[in-house]
Amino acid sequence: MALHLPSQRLSACLLICFSFMMIRADGSRKLYIAYLGDKKHDDHTLVTASHHEMLSTILGSKEEAIDSVAYSYKHGFSGFAAMLTEDQAEKLAELPEVISVTPNQKHELMTTRSWDFIGLNYQQPSELLQRSNYGEDIIIGIIDTGIWPESRSFSDHGYGVIPPQWKGVCQLGEAWGGTNCSRKIIGARYYAAGLDKAKLKLNYMSARDMNGHGTHTASTAAGSVVEGVSLHGLGEGVARGGAPGARLAVYKVGWEEENGVYLATAAVLAAMDDAIHDGVDILSLSIVADDDSFGALHAVQNGITVVYAGGNSGPRSQVLFNTAPWVITVAASKIDRSFPTTITLGNKQTLIGQSLYYMLKNESNSRFHTLVNGGNCSREALNGTNVKGKIVLCIEITFGPVIQIFEDAFANVHSGGASGLILALYTTDVLASTEQCQGIPCVLIDIDIGFQVLTYIGSQRSPIAKIEPTSSIIGQQVLAPKVAMFSSRGPSIKYPTILKPDIAAPGVNILAATKDAYVFNSGTSMATPHVAGVVALIKALHPQWSHAALKSAIVTSASTKDEHGTPILAEALPRKVADPFDYGGGNINPNGAADPGLIYDIDPREYNKFFECQIKKYEICNITTKPAYHLNLPSISIPELRHPTMVERTVTNVGKVDAVYRSDIQAPLGVKIRVEPATLAFNATKKVHTFKVSIKPLWKVQGDYTFGSLTWYNEQHTVRIPIAVRITIQDFYADVA
Repeated sequence: MALHLPSQRLSACLLICFSFMMIRADGSRKLYIAYLGDKKHDDHTLVTASHHEMLSTILGSKEEAIDSVAYSYKHGFSGFAAMLTEDQAEKLAELPEVISVTPNQKHELMTTRSWDFIGLNYQQPSELLQRSNYGEDIIIGIIDTGIWPESRSFSDHGYGVIPPQWKGVCQLGEAWGGTNCSRKIIGARYYAAGLDKAKLKLNYMSARDMNGHGTHTASTAAGSVVEGVSLHGLGEGVARGGAPGARLAVYKVGWEEENGVYLATAAVLAAMDDAIHDGVDILSLSIVADDDSFGALHAVQNGITVVYAGGNSGPRSQVLFNTAPWVITVAASKIDRSFPTTITLGNKQTLIGQSLYYMLKNESNSRFHTLVNGGNCSREALNGTNVKGKIVLCIEITFGPVIQIFEDAFANVHSGGASGLILALYTTDVLASTEQCQGIPCVLIDIDIGFQVLTYIGSQRSPIAKIEPTSSIIGQQVLAPKVAMFSSRGPSIKYPTILKPDIAAPGVNILAATKDAYVFNSGTSMATPHVAGVVALIKALHPQWSHAALKSAIVTSASTKDEHGTPILAEALPRKVADPFDYGGGNINPNGAADPGLIYDIDPREYNKFFECQIKKYEICNITTKPAYHLNLPSISIPELRHPTMVERTVTNVGKVDAVYRSDIQAPLGVKIRVEPATLAFNATKKVHTFKVSIKPLWKVQGDYTFGSLTWYNEQHTVRIPIAVRITIQDFYADVA
């Protein structure tokens, strides 16, 4: 078995990228992960003993073997993380029982209104909320940076006894006692193996969340109901999770370091392994971690639904992460809430931007300040410009990492003593950053308004402006949903035969808990727990449904149109109509997913048939391999269509016993699609139907992806799956999306 080496770094952007870092100790020893496949014993002590025995043949003694092991994976699958030299790792990889050996890798981390927007209003509960009893007793595992247990979002008032299937622990540690677990936070673990002393000083050695990211995601998925939450009056409403009746199990794998959060594959796998043992129903991971896919597969094969963030590298194509077919990969969308901020110029012209600017009670009213042009507000552009006490206009027309652009512009004008920042960008999807402006107003505007302000400055000898505190509005006057600019786009690099992402969910300006407060955050990190919360509700309603059935229900019921009935847009350069590489099946529709009519189900053992170690995709071995588009997924993706291709799909009726569905085909441009049979009739004895989809290229061309759909419908249900096809005639191609 060859040693798998890590790929090169893909990106360098905060909260977007991930980089690889090997954990070093005493010279050339590093942490390596050995994956052995299914466990050979039900007794986990025997599994661990077999790991020590295997390592002792490499290291020379059992004592050295035991000392070298950081984590032993023994509940859901067999494997371990151990400190080894490269030579020892290569010898280990050659053993016949070893599937793969990979260096440990470091990854980056990737709501008062959002639940109402997608149809789960707490004040007027939907049928789904009522029938699922708010996700009662479903256990959601949060693999993240920990949790702040004192937050009001984790009150256990009114909760019953802990569900009997729970087998986990409340791991004690620094600033975490036995009372920090409760009937809401029913379990907590942390994974600190391999951390150096510098990181130990920056963190609680417990499940307590120093960063805030894990607290935010946990409260979004399953936070208790908290009335009257806002950020200084902005976004005021009821803060709660999608499934407030669900329980939380916390697995802390993210640790503060000087330049961000340290998060290692070995720890994520250990958390997954423990979660399988503990009895969680759902795992929510707002992280980028492509290389732990075998852990996720074993979790799915043990009945757990795994939900992953797709990444924040959009709007570029082919930058999607966590694309294994057995997980739900989530894109981020915007909700119908806006934060208009009025800019008044000296000529009484008023312009509207977006901000989270608020004034404290002891501050005086807004007043006019001198307005100056700072160019793009780089150090070079501001050199020689006196900005002290002035509002600075910055215009950045180039494409780049928007968070970094905003932070650099603010740092440069703030260091000069500016009294305000007006930043013109191609997107306002970094709105949450404006709350960190240390008391001065920071407003985001689009390029058009930016040039209006610039024109005013050029026409006046003494241009002035004032910025009013932000207000918030909701409702149909805000065009929504839209796919967020930062949301990573498909197709999947590793598996273009699997259409990803699967679904989009609210992930922009989400107000949720962080320590003892509530803050706005944006990212696919925020979208992921929205999907986890919806899965909890549906699982409570349909406890017998498999992971594939739950995923199918969410994808096939998703919305592709906004509140006005027009196609959902995707923020991009330029803005465009969204396609499946932006949002998969569409924007999540919880009430539709609760009653999907038909489902595309998969025996989780079927996943193993499609992957081989030799092609270095996911470390799942099998003698024969077929294209992954033959999996019974609620989507079809064919990246190289040269000849007529036929795929099969099987649907199971979960609606009315006697039902007839007819097919509607929206063929991708340049492609002919035929479905046989075109009508499906279900009754008490015929609950499952298999149909064939014939896909034929109409052109002989080296093409690009085009998109379509296949829908089964009757008077009660519309069951839609997205289709992506690229016609090719040669092995090379450049255009992907």
